[in-house]
Amino acid sequence: MQERDKLFLSNKAWAKEKQKIDPEYFTKLSKDQKPKYLWIGCSDSRVPANEVIGAQPGELFVHRNIANMVVHTDLNLLSVLDYAVTHLEVDHIILCGHTGCGGIKAALSQGDFDLLNKWLRNVKEVYRLHQSEINAKASEEEQVNTLVELNVREQVENLIKTSVIQKSWLKRKSPIIHGWIYDMPSGMLQSIVEKDYTTEIDPVFKFAF
Repeated sequence: MQERDKLFLSNKAWAKEKQKIDPEYFTKLSKDQKPKYLWIGCSDSRVPANEVIGAQPGELFVHRNIANMVVHTDLNLLSVLDYAVTHLEVDHIILCGHTGCGGIKAALSQGDFDLLNKWLRNVKEVYRLHQSEINAKASEEEQVNTLVELNVREQVENLIKTSVIQKSWLKRKSPIIHGWIYDMPSGMLQSIVEKDYTTEIDPVFKFAF
């Protein structure tokens, strides 16, 4: 049996189980979505967004990239953000990093990762801003996890710098932005930072609508 066939069999079993519990499950799910949350997380296969918070299909709008970055030139991320905030009107954005992140680890090194170098440059800029604090840590693990936390904080700030968030805060005083870290060894989430419409925005990045 090919790997592809295994996936289709798993899908068939999953669909049957859902219909067994609720015969109208997929009929109801096929209607318009109205998620409350936008999840911006890392692409790491060990951090499944829905499962981590026990969310059901339809409850979580998801965007994932290497090291959970919010880059102002990333049209993919910005399109997801605009759709989730402006059109779906999510009430919360969860920006979630995780301990032992491979992208963070790579950014701390001097390794050459070909095309990935261009993406990691954004992480390295966060490292540059906090280099002395990170380098003071005794072990590589501590350095990685320190940058994981600092990166979450920086990406939350990058969200606030967008016109999408600022317009929404002005118009409907939402969403609340949550900066979280997923601890790989324990499976537990930790809240690092939280921002809402009362947050003071740096005048350099504040739009005059």
